[in-house]
Amino acid sequence: MSSTAGQVITCRAAVAWEAGKPLVIEEVEVAPPQAGEVRLKILFTALCHTDVYWWEAKGQTPLFPRIFGHEAGGIVESVGEGVTHLQPGDHALPVFTGECGDCPHCKSEESNMCDLLRIIPDRGVMINDGKARFTIRGQPVNHFLGTSTFSEYTVVHAGCVAKINPAAPLDKVCVLSCGICTGLGATLNVAKPKPGSSVAVFGLGAVGLSAAEGARISGAKRIIGVDLVSSRFELAKKFGVNEFVNPKDHDKPVQEVIAEMTNGGVDRAIECTGNVQAMISAFECVHDGWGVAVLVGVPSKNAQFKTHPGNFLTERTLKGTFYGNYKPRTDLPKVVEQYMNGELELEKFITDKVPFSQINKAFEYMLKGESIRCIISMEE
Repeated sequence: MSSTAGQVITCRAAVAWEAGKPLVIEEVEVAPPQAGEVRLKILFTALCHTDVYWWEAKGQTPLFPRIFGHEAGGIVESVGEGVTHLQPGDHALPVFTGECGDCPHCKSEESNMCDLLRIIPDRGVMINDGKARFTIRGQPVNHFLGTSTFSEYTVVHAGCVAKINPAAPLDKVCVLSCGICTGLGATLNVAKPKPGSSVAVFGLGAVGLSAAEGARISGAKRIIGVDLVSSRFELAKKFGVNEFVNPKDHDKPVQEVIAEMTNGGVDRAIECTGNVQAMISAFECVHDGWGVAVLVGVPSKNAQFKTHPGNFLTERTLKGTFYGNYKPRTDLPKVVEQYMNGELELEKFITDKVPFSQINKAFEYMLKGESIRCIISMEE
């Protein structure tokens, strides 16, 4: 056990005190892990758009003060009672969703949506006892997605921690905790394009580029990027995108444009925007007989998906996915090995790096649309 096991640790954390206001580096107390929990020393963390979305709190339930962050890599400092798959010194990735191993979803080969550890953005406490593990001068500080990686130390449910190869560089593989795996898995695990096939990717943000990377790995011949910002095409080429369509450049629905380009439709389409019209277009642009569309983006609460039933009767398939259908503890170590053996390229996703003391710069880069992933180094 580490010398700090069982003790309260005082460390730095970037605390959001108000919605949309710059984070403040504070001294926080981090309690020891309780039963079924792990305390991690975070070495590198990344900023995801989901952090920004909940930090802005436009329409969501505001929950402050809060420590954001959910893409990270670190080392296990100590473990709580009953934790057997992790021990101090293990290299690990915390994940916003989990794998308890006991519920019907975890026991199913077809699902990764753990009943116990499913994502609940509005929750700011640990599920074990309904309390926070962070305090500032005695005041509880809310958790975020069960991870709160914008802190030098954090406490996470053990089912949300994946043990990985200690040789893997944490400043690279930390990006696998969320968006990269979401898009990559949507292609590799759900769409499953065949070598030589055609794939359309709607939305060329981090998740969409990850989906394109999956198509590249799969050996797809035509990878068509669809986005309203034409300047994104140049960057997307690094991820295998070799054709581009901007719906604003055409006077007909983009699904018709793509169908004409591909002699009836693409073999696979992956939607990564959350815009319901893009979802409809993604489905309607796949080829009849064998086309598969996969929905990844999260739509607005009142959005309705409308298409003619005939699109299903002509043997098009519509699927959805959560975290790319990856089970965190079981599958994430395998994705890390894909990177280690050169099959998966992660460096091209990392556009910026900042020290922890300048974490607000990462938010600035993201809000300007200049960043895919900004790595934040906790050790300056």
